[in-house]
Amino acid sequence: MKSFIGTGVALITPFKKDLSVDVEALKSIVKYNIDGGVEYLVVLGTTAETATLTKEEQTLVKQTIIDANNGKLPLVLGVGGNNTAEVVNQLNADNLKGFDAILSVSPYYNKPTQEGIYQHFKMIAENSPLPIIIYNVPGRTASNMLPSTVVRLATDFKNIIGIKEAAGDMVQAMELIRSTPNDFLVISGDDIITLPMVLAGGAGVISVIGETFPKEFSEMVRLGLKRDVDAAYKIHYKLTDAINMIFEQGNPGGVKEVFKHLGLCENYVRLPLVNVNDDLSNRLANFVKKF
Repeated sequence: MKSFIGTGVALITPFKKDLSVDVEALKSIVKYNIDGGVEYLVVLGTTAETATLTKEEQTLVKQTIIDANNGKLPLVLGVGGNNTAEVVNQLNADNLKGFDAILSVSPYYNKPTQEGIYQHFKMIAENSPLPIIIYNVPGRTASNMLPSTVVRLATDFKNIIGIKEAAGDMVQAMELIRSTPNDFLVISGDDIITLPMVLAGGAGVISVIGETFPKEFSEMVRLGLKRDVDAAYKIHYKLTDAINMIFEQGNPGGVKEVFKHLGLCENYVRLPLVNVNDDLSNRLANFVKKF
C-alpha cells in the first residue's frame, strides 16, 4: 500500500476556550499539513483526544477533515478499543465513508494474552471493509503485541497491511521488519526513532511532531527512504529537542503548545489532561522562534 509509505500525521482536535471543537483551526491545521508535504492524515487517534469527544463531536471532526482535505491525501481513521464487539460495530460503511484505511489499537486495560490479541484483530479483519493498520503501544495498553503475533496476523489476513509500532524498542522493530511479509508496512509510532526504523527497512511514521513541522519531518523521512543518511540525520538532530519537549508533559499538551506559538490554534486540552507549565511553554516558544 504505497499510500502509507512516508509520513502520516496524527491530527489534534483543537478546542476553543469553552472547550468546544474549533472547526476553523482544524481546517487550518489540515491545510498546513497538506502544504507541508505529508503523505497522509490520521484522524481520531490518541493525539486527537478522542477518548474525551462525544460521538457527535467525532462526526464533526471527521467531516471537517474530509472537507478540508478535499481528496488530496489518503485518510486513516482510528477505530479501536478494548471491547471487540463494539469495535466491530463501528466498522460500518457510514462510519468509514471518506477513509482509505483504519488504525486499530491493541486492546488496552484488559491485558489480553497474545492469543487474545490475535483473536481480537482476527475479528476486526473479518469485518473491516477497509485495510487495517494495527497499533502496538505498550505504554498505553499495558500489553506488548509480540512480533510472533504480528507475523501471524500479517500472514493470515491480507487486509492487515501494516503496524504502527510504538514500543520504543529498536530490536523489536527490526525483528518485525525482518519477519513480516515483504509488502507489510512497519510504521514507526515513536518520533524519536523514526529515522533509525526507516533506515532499518521501515515504511515511515505516524507522527505527532510531524504535524507541527510537516515540511521538515516529512523531508527527513523521504531522505531516509532514499538512504540519504547524512542529510536525513541533519534534520533529525535539528528536531530532537522539540520531539523530547512535546512529550515531556504528555500528548497532545506539548504539540498544542507548539501550535499556539505557530499561531494555528489555542492550547486548550480537556481533562484529565492539563496544559504544559510555563517553563515548558517558554522552552517550546524559544525552539519555534529559532527554528
